[in-house]
Amino acid sequence: MEQLVIEANIRKETGKKFARQLRASGRIPAVMYDEAGKATSLDVDTVQFNKVWRNITATTLVTLQADGKSYDAFIRDTEYDIKTDSVLHADFFVVSNKKPVVRTFRLHYDGTPAGVLKGGFMVRHIPEIKVKSLPKDMPVRVSVDVSNVNIGDALLVKDLDLGKNVTVLTDGEEKIISIAPAR
Repeated sequence: MEQLVIEANIRKETGKKFARQLRASGRIPAVMYDEAGKATSLDVDTVQFNKVWRNITATTLVTLQADGKSYDAFIRDTEYDIKTDSVLHADFFVVSNKKPVVRTFRLHYDGTPAGVLKGGFMVRHIPEIKVKSLPKDMPVRVSVDVSNVNIGDALLVKDLDLGKNVTVLTDGEEKIISIAPAR
């Protein structure tokens, strides 16, 4: 996946009045938090931020460039105004890529199980899994290929291949899906 870059300016001014002025000029007020909890106030370009924000997941690592320095960061939170269809504020969480993080992923299913094509029913057992890895190795999403599962078979968590640098914390014997015979 291409590296997503958001350019930012460090700002000293804060408050509602200044935030309104920023938004009127096409910028979004933002805050960058590091692993120690230190906060730095930023502002980012509205158009550039929206291009990135609308095409990522919560585990997509972006490059935040602020005043000549580059940081790997997750977009942790946004304040969104549904009436005006605009982002009012953004929070970035900067990571060092030296300390593993734990994330929960909702499972996405690819394909149609062979057992379903033969008249069976797909039973979903767990909707999500928990994984641990360095931020740079974190998958963007977890897609499960279910096309080879037949009637009476089950796909287990241990059958997932997320790469050698990703540790699945969910019990490996948990069933993701199974195919039940027709009644």
